Amino acid sequence: MQIEQPQRLVSRITRDTLALVLAGGRGSRLKQLTDWRAKPGVPFGGKFRIIDFPLSNCVNSGIRRIGVLTQYKAHSLIRHIQLGWSNSNPAMGEFIELLPAQQRVDDKSWYAGTADAVYQNIDIIRSHNPEYVLILAGDHIYKMDYGLMLAYHVEKEADMTIGCLQVPVDEARAFGVMGIEEDGRVLNFKEKPDNPDSIPGQPGTALASMGIYVFNTKFLYEQLIRDADDKQSEHDFGKNIIPSVIDTYRVYAYPYRDVQSGRQSYWRDVGTVDSYWAANLELIGVTPDLNLYDKDWPIWTHQEQLPPAKFVFDDEDRRGMAVDSMVSGGCIISGAIVRHSLLFSNVVVNAGASVQDSVILPNVTVGEGARIRKAVLDKGCVIPAGMVIGEDHAEDRKRFEVSPGGVVLVTPEMLDQQLHYVR
Repeated sequence: MQIEQPQRLVSRITRDTLALVLAGGRGSRLKQLTDWRAKPGVPFGGKFRIIDFPLSNCVNSGIRRIGVLTQYKAHSLIRHIQLGWSNSNPAMGEFIELLPAQQRVDDKSWYAGTADAVYQNIDIIRSHNPEYVLILAGDHIYKMDYGLMLAYHVEKEADMTIGCLQVPVDEARAFGVMGIEEDGRVLNFKEKPDNPDSIPGQPGTALASMGIYVFNTKFLYEQLIRDADDKQSEHDFGKNIIPSVIDTYRVYAYPYRDVQSGRQSYWRDVGTVDSYWAANLELIGVTPDLNLYDKDWPIWTHQEQLPPAKFVFDDEDRRGMAVDSMVSGGCIISGAIVRHSLLFSNVVVNAGASVQDSVILPNVTVGEGARIRKAVLDKGCVIPAGMVIGEDHAEDRKRFEVSPGGVVLVTPEMLDQQLHYVR
């Protein structure tokens, strides 16, 4: 009897897998950053959008059958996927399908929860006839080989497998928290508990769900249909599906770790203004935990054709320079100083201005002599000459959003610049 090689086994499993990326949420904790876009469509890392990370993980893992479920203000997200992710080869069975909420079950229901979103597309899942369904959140930043998780699922003969990581207990209230046996089988699961349980022997640390699930497809159908018939259910994987199956079926936890070191790998939920600002600025470090320069695991995206960044003037009182920063294509630093900041594409910083400890989204113009400190400037902002942001939070709060961590969020609307017209 010939034994199948591990790599061949993973390739076969990934080929038989359909990935569904849940990308319909607003992400209200990001405040005005999601007034006009869904959280997965928020720009990240100088040239990407958040959803590029789970989509790149799928492609790099060999999963080429992908559905993206959208709902809240999805136009920019849909356009980004159409522009940057339309190179699948249908002849090879590859695709990325957009699955917007379209009242498929009846004429009243939008997606009511994560499980309901998948249930409303159950006919589409059946048409693709996968052996496994990989369900992903579309709003986290990480690099993960899903093939290893799928192989673990098969090895454990699991009905369902949950990707998990260790988090401090005081942060675990925002996650589903689980207890497991030594072999990884899930014993209990609580969604966003007020008092999360610590891992035995590791006080202060909890085991949290990443919102990544592998299902045997037939088992998924059974649970979705059962849940849809339950009028008391909130139709959510964490609140309803998982707690209802762990006592009866084989549900396992898959630890998210680096294969070589065994340490927990990089993962960020950029769900607040503070965490979004911090995760972006982490990237400018000498050796950041998230390596965007990794040729073995590239992050794919829509690449706008832009000229190189330009730094002009070298006079003592007017020098265009950026230090300890990342500056994207199309940017012009004209006699201004940028320190410890991340600039997305097409940002112009004019003479005498200074930008420090800030994240500047695309198409922003910073006027002459303006001073920006510890801020996030949303796409399209035009900062007037001489404006000061981030130095006096009492003044900042009169016009802008100031986070608990002292990050000032500025959008065009706050500057009375109406980029979005609603009538």
